Amino acid sequence: MNTMDELKEIPLLKGQSSPVLGDVATFKTDYVPGEYDRTGPRRFLTVSANIYKKDLGTATDAVQKAVNSLGKPPKGLLAEVGGTSNLLTETLSSLQNGLLFAILVIFLLLAANYQSFKLSLTVLSTIPAVILGSLTALLLTGSTLNLQSYMGMIMSTGVSVANAILIVTNGENLRLEFKDATRAAVTSASIRLRPILMTSFAMMAGMIPMASGMGEAGEQTAPLGRAVIGGLFASTLAALFILPMVFAWVQNKTTYQSPSLMPENSTEIKNLNISHHEI
Repeated sequence: MNTMDELKEIPLLKGQSSPVLGDVATFKTDYVPGEYDRTGPRRFLTVSANIYKKDLGTATDAVQKAVNSLGKPPKGLLAEVGGTSNLLTETLSSLQNGLLFAILVIFLLLAANYQSFKLSLTVLSTIPAVILGSLTALLLTGSTLNLQSYMGMIMSTGVSVANAILIVTNGENLRLEFKDATRAAVTSASIRLRPILMTSFAMMAGMIPMASGMGEAGEQTAPLGRAVIGGLFASTLAALFILPMVFAWVQNKTTYQSPSLMPENSTEIKNLNISHHEI
């Protein structure tokens, strides 16, 4: 039986040519899913596709736009994007929250160490340069913002903060000595120039083989090295040229008295000032 007409000519009584099925039945063509899956009492239908020459994030955005273009689904029907795209979204969200939480913890620790929120914010002023440098390096090399590149961004953030701490700590000590924030910032940057360049260039040089994508599965880990190189390059420039200006601006009108809340430290400083005047 190959056609609808042949189906209609099926006799209903054995040994008789009539009546036939077409005399008592109405025929029409309809389309239904070939398979139904269930999750609990609800049925669902999976539409899947492979990705060709596109990253998972771009494909997920395209699928979501296609689903949104269909408008609001009928009552009782729900359209969701599943598969590994959900894992990607959750992973990137966790990394973003982790980066923000790490910055907050660093800020609080620095505030406790310097006993100044202004100096803490000054140290963190190099972090935007890290993010901008990493994104620029990924854009120039054709890489995507994925798990590997996020890890590289976090790594370069740690090195950037360490370099900034060197300049700010030394600059604050020199400010109390020179009684001039601008001179202290410039002097601190010049003194810490060599260790900062050595640290940054050594790490960037170590990331070159990874960033080049050589070896088996090298393209998967290449975004990490590229993000580190871009972030460190930008943060090094920011630490040497922008950070001193931020420090001088923030600390220009700050008092030269000790911010310590410990009476012992205040007494020691007062005694030292008295001895200095007596001399």
